[in-house]
Amino acid sequence: MRIQILELIEGAKYAEGLTVIIDVFRAFTTECYAFAGGALLSYPIGTMEEAFAMKKEDPNRILLGERGGARVEGCDLGNSPYDAEQMDFSGREIVHSTSAGTQGIVRADQAGAAPILAGALVNAKATAAYIKKRNPERVTLVAMGNAGVSSAPEDVLCARYIRSLLLEEAGETFDLCRELEWLRHHGAEKFFDPELREIFPPEDYPLSVSVNRFPFVLLAGKEKGRLCLRRVDVCGMDPAL
Repeated sequence: MRIQILELIEGAKYAEGLTVIIDVFRAFTTECYAFAGGALLSYPIGTMEEAFAMKKEDPNRILLGERGGARVEGCDLGNSPYDAEQMDFSGREIVHSTSAGTQGIVRADQAGAAPILAGALVNAKATAAYIKKRNPERVTLVAMGNAGVSSAPEDVLCARYIRSLLLEEAGETFDLCRELEWLRHHGAEKFFDPELREIFPPEDYPLSVSVNRFPFVLLAGKEKGRLCLRRVDVCGMDPAL
C-alpha cells in the first residue's frame, strides 16, 4: 500500500486512489455528529449559491454553511459540532458548504480519486479499518488546512495518525496523547479565545478531539447525479467507541 499525504485544496486536485479528505476543525467532525444524530446523507457543495438553491429546492434539508469560520447568514447551522449534536437530524438530508473540507471532496472527485472518504479524528480508526479492508494499492490523505490555503496542525496530525494506523504492522508508532497535548497549544487556541467565542465555541474543541468516537466512515457517492456522503458502519468495530 502506497500512502501519500497532501495538503490544501491544491493537494486535493492531485488525489489518487482511495482518498481521505480530512477536516478536523470542523467540517467532517460536524458531519460525524450529524450522522450519529440520524442524518440520511450530506451533499458537499462548493459554493453558497448552489447550497442555497438546494435548500430552496427542498426546504426540509438542513443547510450548514461556513466561511471564515462563521455561520453564513441564512443557514440553519454553521460548522459547529456542538450545535450539530444538539439538533435532531433523523431522516434529514444535509447541504454542507465550507471553506475547506467540502471543497476538498469536490476537487478530489474532479481529479478522479475513488473511493473518497471524509475523515476527522473522531472517526480516524474506523477510516483506517475501512482502508485496510479495501487494501488499495494507493491511498491519499489530504489535510485540508485553514480555508484550504494554509496548513492546519490538526489536519496534518490526523493524516499522520491514520497513516500510523495503516502502517502499524510495519512498526510505525504514534504518541497520540503527546500529539493532542501539543495541538492544544498549537492550533486549537481559537477555541479558548473569548473574543472568538461566537465563531469558535469552546464546546467544539473536546468534541473535535474525541478520538475514535464513531465506528463509521463517511463515504462519497452519487445521489441523482449529485456528489453526496453517506454513513457506512465498519464491521467489527465497537459501536460504543
